[in-house]
Amino acid sequence: MACLGVFVAYLPVTTVSVSLPAIQRALGASTAQLSWVPDAFVLPMAALILTTGVWGDVHGRKRVFQAGMAFCALGAAISLTSDSVQMLWAGQAASGLGAAALLPTTLALISHAVPDHRERGRFIGLWAMSLLASLAVGPLIAGGLLEHVEWRWIFLLPVPVSLIVLVVSAFLLPDSRAPHGRRLDWPGQISAAVAVTAVVYGVIEGGANGFGEPAAVVALVLGVLSAIVFVVVEHRSASPMLDLALFRSPAFTATALVAMISFLGLIGFFFVLSLYFGMVQHLTTLQAGLRMVLMAGTSLVTSIPVGRLMHRVPARVMITVGLVLTAGSLLSLTGIDAHTSYGSLAWRLVLLGLGMGAVLTPMTASAVSSVPHHLAGMAAAGNNAFRQVGGALGPAVLGALLTTRALDALPGRLADAGVPAETGSRVLDTARDHGLAAVAGLDLGTATDQALTALSGSFLDGMRLCLLVSASLTLLAALACALLLRPAPPATHSVPDPSPAGGATRRQPARTP
Repeated sequence: MACLGVFVAYLPVTTVSVSLPAIQRALGASTAQLSWVPDAFVLPMAALILTTGVWGDVHGRKRVFQAGMAFCALGAAISLTSDSVQMLWAGQAASGLGAAALLPTTLALISHAVPDHRERGRFIGLWAMSLLASLAVGPLIAGGLLEHVEWRWIFLLPVPVSLIVLVVSAFLLPDSRAPHGRRLDWPGQISAAVAVTAVVYGVIEGGANGFGEPAAVVALVLGVLSAIVFVVVEHRSASPMLDLALFRSPAFTATALVAMISFLGLIGFFFVLSLYFGMVQHLTTLQAGLRMVLMAGTSLVTSIPVGRLMHRVPARVMITVGLVLTAGSLLSLTGIDAHTSYGSLAWRLVLLGLGMGAVLTPMTASAVSSVPHHLAGMAAAGNNAFRQVGGALGPAVLGALLTTRALDALPGRLADAGVPAETGSRVLDTARDHGLAAVAGLDLGTATDQALTALSGSFLDGMRLCLLVSASLTLLAALACALLLRPAPPATHSVPDPSPAGGATRRQPARTP
């Protein structure tokens, strides 16, 4: 049930990413509006994933699991019937809420069912493989459908699958709760949701209209202040949504940082790469899907031996090597252009898949195993939360970098291509007001080919900047992992005694990663 749940939760990530050019053409969306399509899904995950983890601890994980499946079905149904970008945002948000309920719940269910951390690692490996399988088949599903039907039908599959899993779970899924009493932390929830949403909104609006605009400035300031409030609230709360004591574990701190940076680069890269396939190489959705599946499919295959090696090779070594491979592949992708062949692109994407496959399973297992058993659910939710914060920031940050750099480079590219000044001004105005993709719809007469060549060149300039930033962040995460993710000697934690006598504390050995 946990593997099916995470498969459904992550299915919208790549099915939507590879379909973005088709969605943009059909709905006439700008680049900023298009950024909100994946972010409308990821934002509820990032903002609510900790709360749903606590809700499962308090009210039962089976109930939260079933609610998550119901929201996934509802969100997919709304997206399936959407006729505007705003309605698509609403459907994506509902699916994201379902995913927010599923991710911490599925890991907590595994942690409860398999208390031995060594045995648990094998099942977490299966969970991670299911996540990667969802990312792998998503481009193929979307590409195959869009060869024959319109883009809305990519949302059909999650509806029956979610409903079937919902019904089956009522009979097969055992329930569980946290062994220690917890309650919902509304001040922490509200401040966290405001912080994440405000920062993402500020980045997207800043990229579209300039970071000096009042709306972008106010949003970013509000995001920073809300993040400070969240830290203060959690520090003082008797039942925090995210216990800041978790960060006393260097292993948890390292995995949280790796999770955020890796998914910022991964989800942001999916966003940029799908636009590259559509706007620069002019591929069909199926052709783009067959290229994107190289990365996700390689990650899936890699996760199999990685799961078996987890008890022989230190997690620090596997994650660091994986991040270095990922950074190397991102740097190699700066060499692609409009005419890059399938084979030349394939080895770069396979290398990226190898790197990501070596990171995901040991990263998740280390986060859960680096804390005492009764905090495993919170650690899983925290790791997932940082992952989704990175996933929400990915399209926003890289989309803003892409748009800003491409618009800066476009005048020079137009001049180099020999586009007349008057026509060039029209192209620039269209790109600034309606997004880069809108230029392809202009009738520029004899200057059309030169303008499209200039547009491709400016897009590649922006994409290379995105890749350099992503590679730099990935190397930073590799350094943090190498320094922080070290096996610690057995220590002790004071844990409240849940026995009827209550009140006393007892010393328990902490589980080491």
